[in-house]
Amino acid sequence: MSGVIGRSLCVLLALLASDCTSHKPGQRLVAFSQANNAEPYRAAQKALMEKLFAQTPQVQLVVSDAQQDNSKQIAQIETFIRQKPAVLIVAPNERAALTTVMGEAMQAAIPVICLERDILQPNYTTYIRIDNREIGRMAGQFIVDQLTARYGEPRGNVVIIRGLLGVEAQINRDAGAREILERYPQIHIVADPVADWVQAKAKDRMTEVLRVQPRIDAVYGHNDPMAVGAYLAAKELNREKEMVFVGVDGLGGPSGGIKKVIDGVLAATFVYPLGVNEAVEQALHILRDPAYLPPKEITLPSDMVTPQNAAQLYRQLTLAGEN
Repeated sequence: MSGVIGRSLCVLLALLASDCTSHKPGQRLVAFSQANNAEPYRAAQKALMEKLFAQTPQVQLVVSDAQQDNSKQIAQIETFIRQKPAVLIVAPNERAALTTVMGEAMQAAIPVICLERDILQPNYTTYIRIDNREIGRMAGQFIVDQLTARYGEPRGNVVIIRGLLGVEAQINRDAGAREILERYPQIHIVADPVADWVQAKAKDRMTEVLRVQPRIDAVYGHNDPMAVGAYLAAKELNREKEMVFVGVDGLGGPSGGIKKVIDGVLAATFVYPLGVNEAVEQALHILRDPAYLPPKEITLPSDMVTPQNAAQLYRQLTLAGEN
């Protein structure tokens, strides 16, 4: 936590800690509906949210895990609605499936923070988002630059490992990359299997692709675990040096994407901010002042991580205690 957001969040935490001393513990309930805690990115979201809310004893955080199951997440949110939390934070599993139940929460006068994944209608008080299409464009341009450096011109075969279909991140990370790659007629997307954000599935799908594609120059995974899964599949067949692997998430820690860049597994990743600092900040504003109206959308920037800056970013995250 750093900068203006970090300072603002610290002030809010201090104000809430000194406020509402007559309330019993748990009266100020904040509910977090997480799509799938098994994904490293989402596990990191949960851990940071628990850490930040733990600094305010008057806030009781309750977290549910939908395990990538729409019906389960809907049922969990319906339970939260009956509990009437002061704030509901939702990371939707899929955009269409969660739209109605998030609207029901709004109709129940519960402030709703939509975290990182969108829904079909603006059934939220505020939406904390990252520009996935721009991330896709940056990934596409990085691949173009890599292929140009290799062949003296932009040409080659590319595999895209897609995340869960229908999710905003999958749609726009894909569309942004294709927008760039399709400008070059000698760059061919030879396969685009779906691996649902899961490393093991990506490894299996990439193994299938490797069996039928004699030449692959670059692999773009819609998240780091899938890019790593593709790398592991290529390594098993002694083909990993033929291609570059690009991911998205850029988590810290020994198993995160930044370390994979340092280790030479990934040629690049793109930081996909957790959005948790901003979600907690907005939640605390709402708890402090029920009349507070958050911005309808908050867009966070992304940075490219390459071997040139990976070690520095990794050290910064370690010093900040985010690894």
